[in-house]
Amino acid sequence: MKPFSLLIKPASADCNLRCKYCFYLDHLSENPTRMDDETLERVVASYFSTGQSHYSLIFQGGEPLLMGLPFYKKLIGLEKNYAPPGALVTNIVQTNGTLITEEMAAFLGEYNFLVGVSMDGPPEIHDAYRKSVGGQPSHHLVERGINLLRKHRVEYNVLVLVNDLVAARPRKVFNYLTERGERFLQFIPCVEFEADGVTPLSYSVDPLAWGDFLIQIFDLWYPRRYEVSLRLIDSLLSILMGRPPTLCQMDQNCCQYFVVEYNGDVYPCDFYVREDLKLGNVAHHSWGDFLSSPVYREFGTKKQNYSRDCLACPWLNFCYGDCQKNRPGLNNEGKSYLCPGLKRFYEYAIPKLRPLAHELKMS
Repeated sequence: MKPFSLLIKPASADCNLRCKYCFYLDHLSENPTRMDDETLERVVASYFSTGQSHYSLIFQGGEPLLMGLPFYKKLIGLEKNYAPPGALVTNIVQTNGTLITEEMAAFLGEYNFLVGVSMDGPPEIHDAYRKSVGGQPSHHLVERGINLLRKHRVEYNVLVLVNDLVAARPRKVFNYLTERGERFLQFIPCVEFEADGVTPLSYSVDPLAWGDFLIQIFDLWYPRRYEVSLRLIDSLLSILMGRPPTLCQMDQNCCQYFVVEYNGDVYPCDFYVREDLKLGNVAHHSWGDFLSSPVYREFGTKKQNYSRDCLACPWLNFCYGDCQKNRPGLNNEGKSYLCPGLKRFYEYAIPKLRPLAHELKMS
């Protein structure tokens, strides 16, 4: 069976923040959705029966820490019970960071969780869009959460969503984060469209601004390349070293992982939790069923429905048309919205990365 990871949404789209750019805002409900113990056990037990050497469980939302510490204690107990002897198990939580308590941080450290924390830079940038349900700023709460992770030696990355405000201030954002001591950074483009699937929303990053942002970040990073990790650069280096990309949007096929909703429903991608792409439910189907599902296979191969212009692009093998979500139009086919910026960045950065990739490969 092909190795795969699970992106589990135990609280579904529920969240204690109301970030203006969140693509799940339309899915939020007044009735909390929570994964029950029976569903969690079914997910864990079935996943650990797939015969893999490495199991990766990623907990995301909404806000996965709304589940509280008892949920994650239950998870660890189930993993101890069901994980095959000698198997490597990785638990990851992607969080807005505002609900991290002393007790939660101690637990995450004790059981070696990797944590992704969203912070869009200094307070004046972060708080512009990332506010609580009541419209209050959240930066100080994220800062408190990160300090607790550090105190308990939890390995974590900082996730920056590059919206229109972040894109205009690459130096300010990079310097702020690195001066805080952050060494593992992920810069994620904010791309959201109106209902027509074509018109970008006001907070989306402009394509050329995305390219210019990446170039400036690259120039800030390069002198510190042995002390600061940028996930996008890591993925490019992996490709240049003849290895698979570490970011799914750079691969040729979108059959990368499965999303598991709070009720056990399974989907092919976090951006495509839609009824027409529902693969089934863990209570009634096996992971083999999901892997062989025609819906899943067709979704994966749609990655290759990129523009004809892409076939002549010298950078095709670094993006394969980019994430389907970033392709304008309701069918998500054709050229990526970010294409002009990506080409500008690749043209600038890849010639500089080739000797570094060779150095890493030889070391």
